[in-house]
Amino acid sequence: MTIRRDTLRWNGWGRLGESIGLGRAREEAILDELGRRLGRKLLRGAEPCALADVRLPPPKLEAALLERLRAACGDDGVGTSRFERARFALGKSLPDLLRLRRGEIDAAPDVVVHPADEGAVAAVLRIAGEGRLAVVPCGGGTSVVGGVEARPGPGHAGVIVLDTTRLDRLLAVDAIAGTATFQAGIDGPALEAALARHGRTLGHYPQSFEHSTLGGWIATRSSGQQSNGYGAIEDMVVAVRLVTPEGVVRTLPVPRSAAGPDLRQLALGSEGALGVIVEATLRTARLPASRIERGMLFRSFADGVAAVRELVQAGLPVSLVRLSDESETELFELLRRKPGSRTGRTLDPGAVVLGAAARLGYAPGRRTTLLYGVEAASAREASFAAWRVRRVLRRHGGLPLGRAPGRSWRRDRFRTPYLRDWLLDHGVAVDTLETALPWSLLEGGRDAILLALRRALASHAGGGLAMAHLSHSYPDGASLYFTLLYPLDETDAVAQWRAIKRAASDAVVAAGGTISHHHGVGVDHAPWLEGEKGRLGLAALRAVKRVLDPAGLMNPGKLL
Repeated sequence: MTIRRDTLRWNGWGRLGESIGLGRAREEAILDELGRRLGRKLLRGAEPCALADVRLPPPKLEAALLERLRAACGDDGVGTSRFERARFALGKSLPDLLRLRRGEIDAAPDVVVHPADEGAVAAVLRIAGEGRLAVVPCGGGTSVVGGVEARPGPGHAGVIVLDTTRLDRLLAVDAIAGTATFQAGIDGPALEAALARHGRTLGHYPQSFEHSTLGGWIATRSSGQQSNGYGAIEDMVVAVRLVTPEGVVRTLPVPRSAAGPDLRQLALGSEGALGVIVEATLRTARLPASRIERGMLFRSFADGVAAVRELVQAGLPVSLVRLSDESETELFELLRRKPGSRTGRTLDPGAVVLGAAARLGYAPGRRTTLLYGVEAASAREASFAAWRVRRVLRRHGGLPLGRAPGRSWRRDRFRTPYLRDWLLDHGVAVDTLETALPWSLLEGGRDAILLALRRALASHAGGGLAMAHLSHSYPDGASLYFTLLYPLDETDAVAQWRAIKRAASDAVVAAGGTISHHHGVGVDHAPWLEGEKGRLGLAALRAVKRVLDPAGLMNPGKLL
């Protein structure tokens, strides 16, 4: 089992003992500045509820059924402890964490099973069908859209959470084809370590990389931070095995097939609603020998967008492209500023560079930051590729910032979610949402969505901060990723979030964007799915579910 649950927070993000790591002086400076912008002093609030004080609904499964599950998964493959039931009750969305921190878990799994092979997975689904039990497949449990909430559907006698992380082996490598076959419960670090021993990489690095699994990436149509170079997960999946209540759906490990509709799509984006992904064959790439990551300032978001669009439409070999808008750039500058640098008590080289940039017309509060990266088989190839990219960026008014932004991003790229827990401790909510739009609608869409977000924050939180960045760009458009910070309503923080989320999702749809570029649907986005897929399209998906899961056991309430 590659993910050790006992080393992770059950009611927060990441590993026990780890944090955003800002240091006391920087924390105090950030809290002072954020408090000024939010119009209130930010103080540490009540501690999150201890696990011993969480009120869980009593388990409902009979002893005979538990014995059948133990026969399938082994004695150590069946868990009913308070820790397991609480840990697998919810995912990692903001409302999930709000409920976990308050100990308000009104639905929890009756049992958590850890099957070690495909046969055990099939046995669990068979037992669940005979006992009228809902089954919630779970890998890393990092869903931020309510995708792993352990809640039964109508007519279910209880809930089984099926943890896939014992399915964690590399099964085969085809060195000639450049493919590798994995069990789907393997997590990101273990997958990359296994491939590195063969001189290969998948290149898939979502922000949840350290704690999420291959099966979860496939089930949510995940996209990693370096998707410009490696593609999204659907570009990597060659073949898949999906265990459903009615049997196994599998596809062939061939490069392409014209034999009817592509059945891989039944697994991609399925969110556990059709079955359990147990295995996948993936396209891999050679490990790069050289990597260059740099930062660049632009005088406006529009200038940065034009530069990114030219990069991707010209097919230049970028692996990473991320453009922060004016508000996000300003927040990152705040987070990275050394305490005392404004008063001259300490030297902050970054502030010196930005001060010089301001004198060249890249004004504070109006400038935007681009992070870009290239990878290649040699240092010479990487340098040539970076030169080509830099030439395009300079043509659009880009001002080079050197290596420091790239080093900072690589060091902290998986640590940002820890910031959310720290701010929740001080009464500040942090939430995110994302979409994708064609280039022709992107800038107007960003402006309209930000306007709707700021109005919702003013109405439901008395104010707040809303910002965006562009990522995962394509020849025809790009993803926009929005971040919100606002004061929590301590009387009903979940209802407050729900109102803001509704306004945000309505604005995304009105702007012509997808309801999700890479987070999936889960519970949170389900009300907007019919508008995107259409009534007939959604009926077709439900018909597939009736064939593969006629009793409606699989992950009820999510996606469909």
